[in-house]
Amino acid sequence: MRKKLVVAAVLLAAATGCGPDGPDGARKDDTPKIPRTASGSLEHLAKEAGCRPDIQTDAADIRQANCGEGGGRYILATFSTDKGQAAWFDQANDYGGAYLVGPRWIAVGGAAQLTKLRGRLGGTLERPAPHHSGSSGGGGHEAR
Repeated sequence: MRKKLVVAAVLLAAATGCGPDGPDGARKDDTPKIPRTASGSLEHLAKEAGCRPDIQTDAADIRQANCGEGGGRYILATFSTDKGQAAWFDQANDYGGAYLVGPRWIAVGGAAQLTKLRGRLGGTLERPAPHHSGSSGGGGHEAR
């Protein structure tokens, strides 16, 4: 189930246009002042973000909601443990995308939306490097 949630979150990020405008997705002329990183329940974070959360997942280890409308949509997820958050984020790395990360929460969406959201929630913008699989060099044999 967690993998489906990660895939859904990454697809939303792609659909909302997460192409960067700058090194961290922010344009230099509209970078908001970054507040102290928020923490708390999904409802508390949503309130801080100015979102009426549409709860999609309400499980013991993860709670997830859709926020915003149209191109301003993003997903906000909270985790019961740091380990659970790390495992979710590790799986998300396989799909790329843009993430705003705080203590036991992650927001997924377009870079512009996450930059604005960072102005309300703080956190760190993350753009994981995609993982590559397979071998190089012709199956492990080098040409001589």
